[in-house]
Amino acid sequence: MDQKRREFIKIGGLTTLAGFSGIGFAFSSCSKETVIDENNKLKITKVSIPSSMDVYAGGALVINGQGFENGDVLQLDLLTDASKKFSTSTVSVDAGSVTFSVPEELTTGTYQLTILRGEERLVLGSLLLNLVANLNIPDREGMTVKGVVYSDGVGIPGVVVSDGFEVTVTDGEGRYYLPSEKKTGFIFISLPGNYEVAAVGNAPQYFKRLSNNKDAVEQKDFSLIKTDNDDHVVISMADWHLANRNNDLDQFTNKVLPDVNTTIDKYIAEGKKTYVLTLGDMTWDLYWYSNNFGLNDYIPYMNQLNTQVFNLMGNHDNDPYKQGDWEAENAYRDVLGPTYYSFNLGQVHYVVLDDVEYLNSGGAEGTVGNRNYNERISNDQIEWLKKDLATVTDKSTPVVVAMHTPLYKNPTLDESGNQVDQLDLANGGTLVDCLKEFTNVHVLSGHTHINYTVEKEANIMEHNTAAICATWWWTGRNGYAGNHICKDGSPGGYGIWQIKGRDLQWHYKGIGYQDDYQFRTYDMNNVHITAAAFAPNASEEAMAAFSGRYSSQNANNEVLLNVWGYDPHWKIEVSENGNPLEVKRIRDKDPLHIISYEAFRLNAGANPTGAFITGETAHLFSVNAVAPDTTLSVKVTDRFGNVFTEEMARPKAFSLDMK
Repeated sequence: MDQKRREFIKIGGLTTLAGFSGIGFAFSSCSKETVIDENNKLKITKVSIPSSMDVYAGGALVINGQGFENGDVLQLDLLTDASKKFSTSTVSVDAGSVTFSVPEELTTGTYQLTILRGEERLVLGSLLLNLVANLNIPDREGMTVKGVVYSDGVGIPGVVVSDGFEVTVTDGEGRYYLPSEKKTGFIFISLPGNYEVAAVGNAPQYFKRLSNNKDAVEQKDFSLIKTDNDDHVVISMADWHLANRNNDLDQFTNKVLPDVNTTIDKYIAEGKKTYVLTLGDMTWDLYWYSNNFGLNDYIPYMNQLNTQVFNLMGNHDNDPYKQGDWEAENAYRDVLGPTYYSFNLGQVHYVVLDDVEYLNSGGAEGTVGNRNYNERISNDQIEWLKKDLATVTDKSTPVVVAMHTPLYKNPTLDESGNQVDQLDLANGGTLVDCLKEFTNVHVLSGHTHINYTVEKEANIMEHNTAAICATWWWTGRNGYAGNHICKDGSPGGYGIWQIKGRDLQWHYKGIGYQDDYQFRTYDMNNVHITAAAFAPNASEEAMAAFSGRYSSQNANNEVLLNVWGYDPHWKIEVSENGNPLEVKRIRDKDPLHIISYEAFRLNAGANPTGAFITGETAHLFSVNAVAPDTTLSVKVTDRFGNVFTEEMARPKAFSLDMK
């Protein structure tokens, strides 16, 4: 089999080798001879099972092999649902194959094939049976792309189809026509709720590639798989920055991947459909060529996750040899698909946007440019977004907009401690206006490597999600701090969104920690950051430039709380000997990150990189106790009523491995 055509199809967590091409009763991908016990009593040999097969209900299912007999029964067991079993009898047998009829009740899915002959049975293997529709539809004048969206051979009406510019919906028989100029090179569907598509590796194939012939009429059909994802979970994973440096691949494989897969497996075991949504910067453009690690190299790591992955483009996922946004995006299109699209899971409408205009001044073949960019959504995307959202007629439908750079800036506080929010996206006001008719909008973003939330508009809440790579894999690098911490003190981690119907709940999970690890406490009497203690090879002056107020001894019995998932609907309570203490929200730097990154870089004789150093965050809280050695009761309640507590025994040590 041509290695360039090897594709992995994953449905319901089961992976098979496939390549969807061809229609009808013939094999739709290359076959592979199945190894069968030579001592099997049925004497069936030389069986060749394809990876996938397109079939019609009542049509023919042909299996190559020898030793089959008239009267053999083929049992089909759906691997994703043990209750679904079908059986069918032979239609004909010849020296090299057997033909069975396709059961009328068959549904699309991956089946185990078993031959029954009297009391004997023999498992042949498994394959994906794709029940196709009648795909012969006529041309229409002016329409350059046409097709059918179907499931189990029946067309699905009302499915949104787009080329990134034009938007239409399928008719009552699942057919669509589009007057496409084929500018993006894709036709894609907005996957309807309670359906899935087959995946290449873990990437769901909601799109088809188009030729660059504007005049040619092309037919692109979509086969969907019925599922129930009304109750589902989305894992949001921002800023992977895999680049084959800082032993990042080892950290990802041995720390991140087991943690995320444990989370995925937990929710799947609970019967919840679970998906991953990346939030951009899966790679790092600066190292595409120098480290030979680009988007193609990201794919094997993505495919190790135990579920389908919807991808999103970040500024670092552009080709640094290409100047200009469109040209720099071509590598992403070639490897991963459309740079913007929408889909539905259950009753929630998801929109993926590319809000980076990559300029890359000075970029040329063989030369990495400046990698500069603007944070804005292109006008073409805005116009497409308006059309896409217009198809969601019920404006109370929850809408999740995912993009890389944030809509709002990291919040500040006014003199009274109230949160102050400002737009960050250059045309953020335009995006807000596009969403104004919807009552329940959540924006998921990354880019900053910190956590924060903004609810400036009554109908929109932004969740800026900290990074999978934390501080670009530095603090977990061999010989460094041995922890995994972001610039705001959040543990490196990911968002978990639990959706049931139209009810959305979320929380942030730190990698290597339980779900209930939602804050960290500091006994500030013990937080004294000096070069002598944390960077003995550096000067005290150099260390103080980064440690700020923490360079002075604190003896005020202050306790600092870092609550990374905080929003104003959370409640922070601290008591000493049963007496409540005043809790004040402040904007400051997290001390653990300073000693985990800046101190190690200074100690190595290097200047800490500006983008990586500890930044101020507004999810810190200051409390002053009466005594220095009392145990404080800390109670944090999130907006959903979940309670997280700590009995904080003091003195509490300040160290790299503290929680």
